Amino acid sequence: MSEIEFSYYLWVIVLLFGACVAWSTNFFTLPGNWFVVGLAALFVSAQGSGDAAQGLNWQAVALLVMLAAGGEAVEFFAGAAGAAKRGGSRRAIALAVVGTVTGSVAGAVMGLPIPIIGPLLGALAGGAGGAFAGAYLGEMWKHGGGEKSVSVGWGAAVGRVLGTLGKLLVGAVMIVVLAVRAFS
Repeated sequence: MSEIEFSYYLWVIVLLFGACVAWSTNFFTLPGNWFVVGLAALFVSAQGSGDAAQGLNWQAVALLVMLAAGGEAVEFFAGAAGAAKRGGSRRAIALAVVGTVTGSVAGAVMGLPIPIIGPLLGALAGGAGGAFAGAYLGEMWKHGGGEKSVSVGWGAAVGRVLGTLGKLLVGAVMIVVLAVRAFS
C-alpha cells in the first residue's frame, strides 16, 4: 500500500467517524443527514481529481443529497401527519414543532441512565413528549376540548417518533452508501 493510499483510507475512516457523529445529531432534531452530506462534499472537494480520487465522487454526493431530502420529507410528513390525522389545528401542529425542539434538548440534557446512548434516547423521548405537550396546548388554546387535545397530542408524539426513526434509518443508509463508495 502506497503512502497516498494509506492517507486516503485514514481520511475515509475519519470521514466515517464524523458522519456517524453527524448522524447522531438527528436525535436532537438537528439536520444530521445534511451534516453527512456536507462532510462528504468537503471530503470530495479536498481529495481533488486524478489518481487519488477514489469511488467517493460528486455523483455519490448527489445521491446523498437525494437521500437526505427524502429523510427530511419522511420526518416532516410523519410528524405533521400524526397531529393532523387526529384533527389537529395548525396552531397545534406549529406548537408541536416548537415542543419537539425544546423537548429534544431537555431530554438530551437530562438523558436516561444508560451509558453512551442515554442522551440520544432522552432526546428522542423528550422530542416525543415535547410534541405531545405542544400539540395538546395548541389544541386546548384553539378549541379548549380536553379529550380531542389529548388525542391530537398523542398523534403528534407518535408521528414525531416515527418521523425521527424514519430519518435515522435514511441516515444509516447514507452512511452505508458513503462507506461503500469510499472503499470502492
